[in-house]
Amino acid sequence: MSVEVVTFGCRLNTAESEVIRRHTEQAGLTDTVVVNTCAVTAEAVRQARQTIRALRRERPQANIVVTGCAAQTEPQAFAAMAEADRVLGNGEKLTAETWVDIGAAGVQTNAPKAIVGDIMAVKHAAAHLIDTFSARSRAFVQVQNGCDHRCTFCIIPFGRGNSRSVPMDAVVDDVSRLVAHGYLEVVLTGVDITSYGADLAGPADLGKLVKRILKNVPELRRLRLSSIDSVEADHDLLDAFANDERLMPHLHLSLQSGDDLILKRMKRRHLRKQAIAFCAEVRRLRPDTVFGADLIAGFPTETDAAFARSLDLVGECGLTHLHVFPFSPRPGTPAARMPQVARDVVKERARLLRERGALALQSHLDAEIGATRRVLTESHEMGRTAQFTKVKLARPGIPGQLVDVKIAAHDGRLLLAA
Repeated sequence: MSVEVVTFGCRLNTAESEVIRRHTEQAGLTDTVVVNTCAVTAEAVRQARQTIRALRRERPQANIVVTGCAAQTEPQAFAAMAEADRVLGNGEKLTAETWVDIGAAGVQTNAPKAIVGDIMAVKHAAAHLIDTFSARSRAFVQVQNGCDHRCTFCIIPFGRGNSRSVPMDAVVDDVSRLVAHGYLEVVLTGVDITSYGADLAGPADLGKLVKRILKNVPELRRLRLSSIDSVEADHDLLDAFANDERLMPHLHLSLQSGDDLILKRMKRRHLRKQAIAFCAEVRRLRPDTVFGADLIAGFPTETDAAFARSLDLVGECGLTHLHVFPFSPRPGTPAARMPQVARDVVKERARLLRERGALALQSHLDAEIGATRRVLTESHEMGRTAQFTKVKLARPGIPGQLVDVKIAAHDGRLLLAA
């Protein structure tokens, strides 16, 4: 049997899973399942462990390799699982030599079960020269990895290391090659992409990178950004939004809370009024922009009044696509040692945030009825608009194509084409 890669978590993991797929194929591995894990919440880790156990039941003879952020931060816990044959760190998973060694050794070997290096020792990010993405209509290009910030709730820097950027020319070459292979939309991804360029020689930031891509790859139809930190958005990035419609009018913001005291305790670098002002400025420059956001419900010490400010932020920023996370204490993080909110309160606040998000989405969907939108088809039945809103197609389409459709209705979750 061939290699299967099971991916959890962010778009960066999606991009890296393609690197893993290529390396395993080149190493000649067979009957292997690679589980590329996420560590952003305790629930993400639980789901990874559950999946590993299920995979072992389904494929008792397969070689199961566990990697990703959860493997990096909890290597011994995954190595203790009888269902896992190998545990690899985030650095090791991206090197061809690792997979060649696994292929040569097989399951029976005296090598340590967990091969997880010091991710903080990794100082550079390299382009991975991926040409295609299996079963995906858009391509993902890693421009950055790691994070220099230490938000009190977040364990990801310990899974990804410090911030490091892929050189600008290498990113442009990546995008150009993917466009030549037929991709109409490219997504720039990383852990903290608005920190891009700080470690590179010469003037470099995300806005300059975006402008260089748009200038040097004129055949690119759509350029999209993954999650950004609004406080780090630079002048060139805003200028690109205002002046090049190929940069998609959809931004997913790392907001986390709408209360200034909670933001301070999270060790975030923005205030509530800055988030609201940023959204207003982007809408002034590009009125059709739609915003998504990450919001945490029930952060330690969050009062009813503080939570109410997060609820209100949905309307004040005009958010449409919400990712709501019930606070999940991660061992080793400062927030895990703070006074916790009762779990039933956390769950109820998450429910209320999701409910507010559903109302905001419905309002956006209502406004789309009667409009004609250019949709990138993701499957025969489904696609997404420039604002990343899902559309159910009226007639079967070819994945990876741009088609103009008229919006006839919606079902509360997605748009329905006429």
